[in-house]
Amino acid sequence: MQPAPLPENENDRLEALLSLQILDTSVEERFDRLTRLARRLFNTPIAVVSLVDKDRQWFKSCLGLNFHEGPREASFCGHALMGDQPLVVPDARLDPRFADMPLVVESPKVRFYAGQPIKGPNGFKLGTLCVMDKKPRSLDEQELSALQDLAAMVEDEIAAAHYATMDDLTELSNRRGFIMLAEYVLNLCVRNGHSAQLLYFDLNNFKQINDRLGHATGDLALTSFAGLMKESFRGSDVIARLGGDEFVVLLSDAKEERVSEILQRFMLCVADYNHFSGNEFMLDFSVGHVAFEPALHRVVDDLLRDADEAMYRSKESKGATE
Repeated sequence: MQPAPLPENENDRLEALLSLQILDTSVEERFDRLTRLARRLFNTPIAVVSLVDKDRQWFKSCLGLNFHEGPREASFCGHALMGDQPLVVPDARLDPRFADMPLVVESPKVRFYAGQPIKGPNGFKLGTLCVMDKKPRSLDEQELSALQDLAAMVEDEIAAAHYATMDDLTELSNRRGFIMLAEYVLNLCVRNGHSAQLLYFDLNNFKQINDRLGHATGDLALTSFAGLMKESFRGSDVIARLGGDEFVVLLSDAKEERVSEILQRFMLCVADYNHFSGNEFMLDFSVGHVAFEPALHRVVDDLLRDADEAMYRSKESKGATE
């Protein structure tokens, strides 16, 4: 077996993949519909939408396999990422790259593989749409074209999901995207016995920035604040702009006693920005903090409500304005 090489832009590619926040998300009919179609069109027992992470391949949609991820180094899809055209392996037993790969020598004993790389809205390759068979075979030109068409449909669905859950201005998750991701993260925390904390931010004096300096400057304040959040918080934290000048951060697997330290680091980040930016405005914020309690916060909106109330108490104590 030959481990898949890494693309030259691997770090940027991984950053682009993670920014979509699609890894480890729930099954979606929009993708399952396409793998069902691929399996029927190519008459193969296996069809997969595979996303290639740093050390693993993870299946957003998978038909015909009883697992949903595997090691990247032992994958067909890791090799498929290296080109723009479909990777076709007529008989894996005869290909030194794959002959002793677990998928080939063990169940399901894959012989045939065809995978077309799929790209995200940012142009980076994310993974593949692929089909596999337990017997050797090939694809003709018409079938290759069909595989590319289906991969393009997968790309369209990824883009649609991304833009429907993303705030256009700040490129953070919007309210819809936050609720979807937060539901998944909180369920995971409950299953694994981990704690979670929600921080609810509101920019102080934002209306004055808009009224005094104009909406373009107001937009700059919002995008600057969003950028500082992305810089300060972990890549695994769920960061979102709920609307207007309200932002949230869901800290997963984070103890309540660490919140003060986390907020202090963010405050220093904002203070440095205000000192060096040269802008006509100063960024200032109020923040509310709530620890996730499954018995009290049965849905994400319950958690948002309590954090929002905590934020307004903080704003009132500072005498801050909207």
